Amino acid sequence: MSHDNLVADFEAYSGWRGNLIQRIGDLQRWLSEQDLNDAQTNMRIQHLLDKLREDKLNIAFVAEFSRGKSELINAIFFAEYKQRVLPSSAGRTTMCPTELQYDAARPNCIQLLPIETRAGDTTTSEYRRYPEEWHTVELDIESGEAMLAAFQQVGLKKWVVVEEAKRLGLFDDADPDHKLSVQDGKIEIPCWRHAIINFPHPLLKQGLVILDTPGLNAIGTEPELTLNLLPNAHAILFILAADTGVTKTDIDVWRNHIGRAQGGQRGRLVVLNKIDGLWDSLKSEAEIDAEIDKQVKTSAELLGIKTSQVFPVSAQKGLVAKINDDDELLEKTRIVKLERALSDDLIPFKQEIVRDNTQTEVEDLVLATRGILNARREGVREQLDELTALRGKNRDVIEHMLDKIQEEKAHFERGMQRFQALRSVFSQQTNVLFGYLGMDGLKNRITKIRMEMDASSFSSGLTGAMQKFFKDINGNITKSAEQVAEIQAMMAGMYKKFSDEHGLGAVSPPPFSTLKYHKEIARLEKSFHEHFNTFGAILTTSQNKLTKKFFETIASRVVYVYEVANRDAENWLKAVMAPMETQVREHQMQLRRRLESVKRIHKATDTLEDRIEELSEIDAVIQQQLNELDARLKKTYEALNDAMKPVARQAA
Repeated sequence: MSHDNLVADFEAYSGWRGNLIQRIGDLQRWLSEQDLNDAQTNMRIQHLLDKLREDKLNIAFVAEFSRGKSELINAIFFAEYKQRVLPSSAGRTTMCPTELQYDAARPNCIQLLPIETRAGDTTTSEYRRYPEEWHTVELDIESGEAMLAAFQQVGLKKWVVVEEAKRLGLFDDADPDHKLSVQDGKIEIPCWRHAIINFPHPLLKQGLVILDTPGLNAIGTEPELTLNLLPNAHAILFILAADTGVTKTDIDVWRNHIGRAQGGQRGRLVVLNKIDGLWDSLKSEAEIDAEIDKQVKTSAELLGIKTSQVFPVSAQKGLVAKINDDDELLEKTRIVKLERALSDDLIPFKQEIVRDNTQTEVEDLVLATRGILNARREGVREQLDELTALRGKNRDVIEHMLDKIQEEKAHFERGMQRFQALRSVFSQQTNVLFGYLGMDGLKNRITKIRMEMDASSFSSGLTGAMQKFFKDINGNITKSAEQVAEIQAMMAGMYKKFSDEHGLGAVSPPPFSTLKYHKEIARLEKSFHEHFNTFGAILTTSQNKLTKKFFETIASRVVYVYEVANRDAENWLKAVMAPMETQVREHQMQLRRRLESVKRIHKATDTLEDRIEELSEIDAVIQQQLNELDARLKKTYEALNDAMKPVARQAA
């Protein structure tokens, strides 16, 4: 079955990633054995290894209800269980955003976040830190019936009074559909706000994460989907139904939340489901294919995409075909082509991202290590030149050489005083930088803006406060960029001064850009204008609800951007100072060794020839280390560029 191809391709990607982890781990161990990994280098390698081990491939399924979304997930990923794993029936079955993933450190279970948590300002992402807030249902993977019963929990609903639904942001007086849903003063709502299913499926074990969304209306109800989960998905499968076609809501959501995320390019696929509704025994195969092609073309035109991005399938019949091992029916469902697109497009795309990021990091680490070894070798060769020049010289010449080295050492120690002064200034400049990016300052600003919004009597004051918030945030990121440039200039000047005065290797401080934070804030500001700063939103949404929604979504995401910026800035500051600290330490060591060599010769405790021989051996060892470093880099390149083993394809 083609499903095996998808599993095998994903396993091949995971195998490639595992081989890469092994090569980088070998490099880390070798650096440790050779005493070449300082704390900063070790931290960078460990961070890289952690990123590779935690690497995930996120696929989101988005659709209005009754489009067969859960059935499509069953057909692609869970047919091997010979039954429906995710509940799938007429009407709405997925009632809350549901993530399927696997973490071996956690038990097989379903974690459910109560819908009542919507009453506060805390986001779903924040609640992930507090497992005690979630209701946990155990998963018995040995029993199909028990598993199905557990999965049914995700779709549980309950009736609440309209006021409670309003309090939770699940009822809008201006929405006629909401009013029609009221029965005896009550309305039906989901029991859960979010579900996380920890399930040992082969693909999930390899790092796949599946996000099942509960219909397009949830994008407005839980804006965190719009601001976080969907934009961060490596692929989004947008499901339409052949029996309904492309609705106005479909077009709006595609244009506003999905298609534009990557310009409608890689990783954004449209699935035209339920083509079995077009199968007609009174029509020829050619007539049925023509009708399906027409639907594909119309859907593509309405969404503004290429027809190659639209995949007509029958998820329900595809699941049946896989359960019954019916290859003829499976081919008719066309689901094989969709699975092939996931394998051939998505997995290599993800590999490309990981490869580029890993290669850049490894090359930086190897370059820094090579710099250390070259500096050591230059020091050894300098000593060799000095000692070779002493052959046949009298004691006065040796004493002159001793005086010269001691003078160099004294000169360097005076330079060290400036280095310590630089560290003090560097620390002050760092404090200024974190003054602009500081979390405490941001949280105080958020509190102040919220007070202004709560105190505002008019909608103009409300949106004005929100706009001021973005202006302040962008202003601080701009000031932090200026501070980064000042630190870079200061360090570049110090590097050059030490290079000129003491012969240290020329090193440029690593670059650091705040552009990605500006871009993310710009994306959030655009989302703010689309969802909050509109006449319709201001007219139909209460001031309290608008304020709550803003802080629940936009402001919380800004906090996340600042957290990332803080972490990145801390790593950059360490990387800026680390090369100079390493060079200073190496130069001190070389001066000490040179001085010790000449002292020993001066005191006649060593013969000149013995010391020259010893230094020659050290030089050979360093050359061997450089060769081994190049060999390990070559092996890492081989792992990076290793083609994933191809999987035999079945004809589609």
